[in-house]
Order: sequence, then structure tokens, then C-alpha cells
Amino acid sequence: MANIDVPTLTMQFPLLNQLVALKEVCWFNPKITSLREGLPFVGLDAADIQDASDRLSRFGSFLMKAFPDTARDQGMIESEVVDIPAMKSQLEAMSETEIPGRLMLKKDSHLPISGSIKARGGIYEVLTHAEKLAIDAGLLSESDDYSQLLSDTFRQFFSQYSIAVGSTGNLGMSIGIISATLGFSVTVHMSADAREWKKAKLRSHGVNVVEYDQDYGVAVEQGRKAAEQDPRCFFIDDENSRTLFLGYAVAGERVRKQFDAQGIVVDANHPLFVYLPCGVGGGPGGVAFGLKMAFGDHVHCIFAEPTHSPCMLLGVHTGLHDGISVQDLGIDNVTAADGLAVGRASGFVGRAMERLIDGYYTLTDEQMYRLLGLLNQCEGIQLEPSALAGMPGPMHVSEDRDYHRRLELTPEKLRHATHLVWATGGGMVPPEEMAEYLAKSV
Repeated sequence: MANIDVPTLTMQFPLLNQLVALKEVCWFNPKITSLREGLPFVGLDAADIQDASDRLSRFGSFLMKAFPDTARDQGMIESEVVDIPAMKSQLEAMSETEIPGRLMLKKDSHLPISGSIKARGGIYEVLTHAEKLAIDAGLLSESDDYSQLLSDTFRQFFSQYSIAVGSTGNLGMSIGIISATLGFSVTVHMSADAREWKKAKLRSHGVNVVEYDQDYGVAVEQGRKAAEQDPRCFFIDDENSRTLFLGYAVAGERVRKQFDAQGIVVDANHPLFVYLPCGVGGGPGGVAFGLKMAFGDHVHCIFAEPTHSPCMLLGVHTGLHDGISVQDLGIDNVTAADGLAVGRASGFVGRAMERLIDGYYTLTDEQMYRLLGLLNQCEGIQLEPSALAGMPGPMHVSEDRDYHRRLELTPEKLRHATHLVWATGGGMVPPEEMAEYLAKSV
């Protein structure tokens, strides 16, 4: 990467001074455009999402058999959308700001198999790779019953191949569990901030966990290098994978169906605001793309990052994308939100989605813990710290009058808005670990 002239950059982009000072900031991107104008920069379309959805359907019988907790949804890895009115009241009291509209929570925190949003993209990429290998070997056709993938024949076949990934925790969990279930030899390269219980759970599934004293970027780099030494090893690249991105994107159409079932309207007079915690960007970027394809210009996506790891905000705001890291500004990338502890954003996601993401904001670890405790107290829902990053979003949207004027968000439209906070993880956190989180929330 090129050397970064920090003094010149901060003169050009004064907001960076607040990032360096670890202040909570909010920035609504003035360059956002319509889906029609922004879509060509993504390089994917509705047909790609449909292909991903069809592939996941083919794996339904396999997933039901391998993971019985998916049987209720016929092997679909999906989470519910719930109202959180008591939390809305708490947020309004905290900020002394009215949040017009309805506040809901998308509980990807409780997705089957791995208990986080990464169950969407990570599992989908492994299934895509497994399907290709099996079809190319003449062992499988798309019309077959995919539950046969659990047989000894297929497990022996997949055991000839290996999978590797670098992760802060949750992506490694999803990829490790599904890969081991299929019979792959799998190695997860874990960064220093990964939780011990996640490493232990992976090892209990027979996954090889390699630990590093450095952050996410080093874990990915080392994982990629190790995979390059083995021609039968498939490296899953969270920074640049379009397959991962599409696995997440399937969520958009599913949310639309959930809203239809609940009678929730999304149109010009009933806007939808979605708040997504952001690490490297693949998960929130893919979900945002899927939501845009499902709801068009009536959905507004906002990314949330820790004050110590604002990599996507930094990359998009400066236009440098993956050409700059938070460490270049002297920011340490150390946060309790392990899933968001990323110093350099995905260049693919930043460039593909920069015209379609309305805004970005940061919050402190202390704020995440405070919100974690409040949600548990008033709604009885327990999440890991990073999953609370989206919770302040409705306050930022409700307060920013310039944003309202620019997007013609009248008071009447805002009164009919739906605010959807995307909870990204926490469903599999051990009770003793959750007790520690809650102890830090007071």
C-alpha cells in the first residue's frame, strides 16, 4: 500500500480528526444515488441472488438432516424479525430524541448452526464449493436429493480437500462447523481478539485452529499464504468473495417476505432504515445489496463501527477504500466488539456499495455494553457486544435534519418509517461469558 500523508489527509477530510480522537461520529454520504445508477458498480444483479437462493434450496434436505434446528424452516437458515418497543422507549429516553416510526430487531444473532450473521455467507460459500466439487466429480447432479451428502461416500470424497479462512471469530465458526460436517479438513486462522469459547467450540468439531497475536488482517494474510501451499485447499476470502456476498444478499428477499406476512409496507411514504454492524464489510455489504434489490430506493442502509475500528467509514469517506487502514491514522483497532475488529475494509465492498449506503457512524465499547444490558433488561434478548452496534442508528437518523432535507424525508414519512436493527451475533454465547458481558453493562 502507498504511504499515507496523514497531516494532508486530515486537512482534506477534517472528520478524520474526530476518528483519530476516538470520538463517536456520524456521517451521511452526500454521494449516494439511486439503485438504478448505483447497481452497475456492484457487478451483480437479481439473477445472481436468485441463483444463490436456488442453491440454498437444493441443500435444504441436507441441512435439515445435518442440523435438525433448521427443520422448522425446511432447511432454510433464517431468523425472525421482532418488535422491540420497550427498547425504543429506552433509546428515546437516553438521547432525549423521539424516534418516529417502528423499531424492530432482525435476530441473525440466533441463526441456526453458528448463531451469527456469518451463518448466511460462510455456510453458503462452503456449500457452493462442495456442490461444485461433487458435480465436477460426477457424484451429484442438481436434481438429486442433497441429503446424500451426509453419506460415508461423500464424507470420504470431501476429506481429500481442505478449506481455510482467516477470522475474528464468527465467520470461522460458521465455516468450521459446516466444513467439518461435510468431511473437509478445515483450518481457521484466528486473530488475537477472537474469543476463547469460539476457538474451543471449533476444536470440539475437529477444526484446526491457528492462533495469532496480531489482528484480523494478519490472520487473513497468513491463512491465504498457507492455503497457497496446497492445491487442494480452498481459501475463503472474506475481503473479496462475491460468493460470500451473495450468501448474505439472499436475506433481502426473505425480509421482504417476512414484512409482507406482518403487513409492513415499504414504499416512498413508508421508508425502511436498516442498521448494520460493519467489520470488513462482506456481511453488511451483502445484506444491504439484497435489501436494495428487494426494496429499491425505499430502503436506507447505515453501517455502524467501533470508534477503535472505523475502517469502512475511513475508506469510503476518503475514497481510498482498502488503500488505507485505521492503523495508518494511529488508531489501534482494539475493541470488545471482536467481530468488528478490522483495520482495513474490503475494497470490493467499499467500491461496490459506496453509492448505495446512506451513512456510517461509530460508537464506543462502553456504549455497546450499555445497550447490551438495556436490551436484556427491557426485552429479554441477549446479544454479544458487536451485535448492539446498530442500536444507536435510529437516533442518528431521527436527529439529522440535513439528511432529512436531502432525501426529502418529511415528518409524515418518518412517522410511517420502520427502523430495523440487524443483530449479528450472540445466540451461542456460553452463559458464563454472557454473564461477564452483562456485568460490564452497568
